[in-house]
Amino acid sequence: MDFAMDARSAALRDEVRAFVRDEVLPAEPELDAQLAATPDVWTFRPVVDRLRATARDRGLWNLFLPNGHSLPNAHSLPGDRGAGLTNLQYAPLAEESGWSPRLAPVAMNCAAPDTGNMELLAEFGTPEQQAQWLDPLLDARIRSAFCMTEPDVASSDATNIGTSIRRDGDDLVITGRKWWSTGAMNPDAALLIVMGKTDPDAPRHRQQSMVLVPRDTPGVRIVRPLTVFGYDDRDHGGHAEIAFDDVRVPAANLIGGAGDGFAIAQARLGPGRIHHCMRAIGMAERALALAAERATVRVAFGGPLAEQGVVREWIAEARVEIEALRLLVLKTAWLMDTVGNRRAMTEIQAIKIAVPRAVQRIVDRAIQVFGAAGLSTDTPLAELYAGARALRIADGPDEVHLASLGRAELRRAADASAGASGTTRAGSREPAASAAT
Repeated sequence: MDFAMDARSAALRDEVRAFVRDEVLPAEPELDAQLAATPDVWTFRPVVDRLRATARDRGLWNLFLPNGHSLPNAHSLPGDRGAGLTNLQYAPLAEESGWSPRLAPVAMNCAAPDTGNMELLAEFGTPEQQAQWLDPLLDARIRSAFCMTEPDVASSDATNIGTSIRRDGDDLVITGRKWWSTGAMNPDAALLIVMGKTDPDAPRHRQQSMVLVPRDTPGVRIVRPLTVFGYDDRDHGGHAEIAFDDVRVPAANLIGGAGDGFAIAQARLGPGRIHHCMRAIGMAERALALAAERATVRVAFGGPLAEQGVVREWIAEARVEIEALRLLVLKTAWLMDTVGNRRAMTEIQAIKIAVPRAVQRIVDRAIQVFGAAGLSTDTPLAELYAGARALRIADGPDEVHLASLGRAELRRAADASAGASGTTRAGSREPAASAAT
């Protein structure tokens, strides 16, 4: 495993770092002012358009798009629409964008949920679906939302989903209710990708399908915005609860085939999970930098906080955790590139468990260093904390990933024990690539 950056990704990393430090971070107060001046608006503010123009000019656009081997239909996309990077090449770029999760990803058209929806359309969409929806998403002319989670069922088990998708002649009729549909409060979110049940009597993982629903379809009703620890995420288009009241769309709006919804969801969520973790490492780096700076200038009990042993321990532990988790994220990206997402599932689950937990702890200690100021909006720490805490539920809660990973480890141990021939000993682990099967 060689995680050294090649010349291209190193140059792009430097470009993204300069863009974030020189353009994005100084623009955060501008965003705050524009949000305060327009409290009832859910569309992107002018500062986002300005930063997007700069990002395009610098070639920092759609960097998340992997190379062609991961997207079977990628050859149909215009060549200048994406960077064609591997997951390993993209990781340090996403980390840099994590320094400003509110502005940097969206400025480079690398923000969820659009990224996952674009990957989904690129991999599973028909040429007609790609022309209608993927092209405008790649150009940031529209936004999108992913409608999977429901208020009435435990959506950590996606087979629980109750939204109905029934065939009626040449149409599909969708009835149900979704929530935590990120970005859907933004009226520019013209596309809703909805997961529902097309056949409740099919095998458990073949009951679900996905369908493309234009936002302006009759029967689509935005019920209310949702908040995360009081943050409405208005700068990203918020999180919406949406009702689908006998929404009728053409049957051609189905993605893949009937019954493919669960598998498509898993294919979409794998890259999304690692992207979240890549950005979260950047969030942790910013929190650590803020805490270290504060500790050197804030005086208490006769000296700077940096002289307090507990503060030094926090700083040191944060550095150790960041370095260790960065390596695990890079290993996961490398496995996804070399053996595929399915065989990298062990590592994907591991980073989804470990990274948000560690980042939440690092940000929490940075807040302690700042004291009451860390709870306010005078620093980004409170919002970083809310974001890190939300990641422990988004794309599957910790407990689901722990249970799945635990089953896999126990199954591996049982298989090793059953097949022991004198060369395998209890507690041993296979090499990285094969261990991810």
